[in-house]
Amino acid sequence: MLDYDIFELGDLALQSGETLVGSKLAYKTYGQLNADKDNVVVFPTFFGGQHGHNEGIIGEGKALDPSKYFIIVPNMFGNGVSSSPSNSLPLQDRARFPKTSLYDNVSCQHRLVTEVFAIEKIALVVGWSMGGQQTFQWGSLYPDMVERIVPICGSAKTARHNFVFLEGVKSAITADANWAGGNYEEPPLTGLKAMGRVYAGWAVSQAFYREEVYLTLGYESLEDYLVRFWEARRTSADANDLLAMIWTWQNADISNNEKYSGDFYKALAGIKAKAIVMPGRTDLYFPPEDNELEVAHMPNAELRPIESIWGHLAGGPGFNQPDSEFIDNAINEIMAS
Repeated sequence: MLDYDIFELGDLALQSGETLVGSKLAYKTYGQLNADKDNVVVFPTFFGGQHGHNEGIIGEGKALDPSKYFIIVPNMFGNGVSSSPSNSLPLQDRARFPKTSLYDNVSCQHRLVTEVFAIEKIALVVGWSMGGQQTFQWGSLYPDMVERIVPICGSAKTARHNFVFLEGVKSAITADANWAGGNYEEPPLTGLKAMGRVYAGWAVSQAFYREEVYLTLGYESLEDYLVRFWEARRTSADANDLLAMIWTWQNADISNNEKYSGDFYKALAGIKAKAIVMPGRTDLYFPPEDNELEVAHMPNAELRPIESIWGHLAGGPGFNQPDSEFIDNAINEIMAS
């Protein structure tokens, strides 16, 4: 039995000009929608993650408490649960899957919230990594609907350095002969393992490795960590799904839509929501400097870095208890305001 629901979007016209036939948005909810419909939290998924991976900071006694809030976790296109290369119709499966943008994702999530639940106000949008990018997009597209945002280790626009990092990640997959242009019969495991090892050098900080933090997490050695965490994390996913999400990530820009016509600073200024923007101090691909620039153009935002050696993973839901508690406190604070 599935632990999530499906919102049938139908044939979806995408920003790319393509149509995603029979598109589906998978989502899971936690808690109950109250009579006033004013206890809504939207918590989009991150790169490679599905709804269950967000549960590390959802629970009674936590800031995202289902006894207080109605929490909607929409799955991003390409993550293997919502419409993705691995689950689409034959003419749009695998490498034929259409390009889906940040706007495509969030506009469909808006349809879910309004058409399925008739919700008019959202108390909070929160997300980590690509979920943080979707959080910025929610705030800019629907400023009169979204009251608060907490983007964690994510940016409103993918920086060039971040883009180039992802070129290396992509190339690890596509260099595997078994990838076969995306039409593989057997998974390109060599490429996926290589992708995991490339990622491992970027996702946490130099200090994380210098202090051998991985040994405190139950791994016997650096090699054990690389194999059992990073290689396993990537080989468990479909290669075309990962590449589809990477395209969305590389092209993320909250101003790339008719509302803002590419005016990035106007899109940032359009975010009316109260915001606590939370970069990881040692994040190597969503560095604090990107968020500093963004917060300077947002009318109601505070920059609150996570002081951690966990790099990008400092924001991961439930990944590291001290960092999760810091995020929890920020969410509690903004929800009380």
